[in-house]
Amino acid sequence: MTQTLADLRKISDAEDYFRFFNLAFDQQVVNVNRLHILKKFSQYMTEIDETFSDLTEAEKLVKYSEALQSAYNLFLSSNAVEQKLFKVFNDKPKNVVMLSDIKID
Repeated sequence: MTQTLADLRKISDAEDYFRFFNLAFDQQVVNVNRLHILKKFSQYMTEIDETFSDLTEAEKLVKYSEALQSAYNLFLSSNAVEQKLFKVFNDKPKNVVMLSDIKID
């Protein structure tokens, strides 16, 4: 059965993306980093769409598969705090004075 972009758009679970592209994955890695892997995958997909606008559907699916593998691999050696993909990791806490902000005269 041939996979299509329409089929890809119907997927909502991280595991289903890996199955769609027939990629091996460690369930524990996905459980811990699910949203971060999907966020990074989404960023990669956007880059692919912007950079390779002339790809055929089949070529685009190959690039997306590589992008998912790259997103997954990133979290084999990194973590959510290091990657800072979500706003919460980039916002300064409110009503908190950081030690680095304190200056002694």
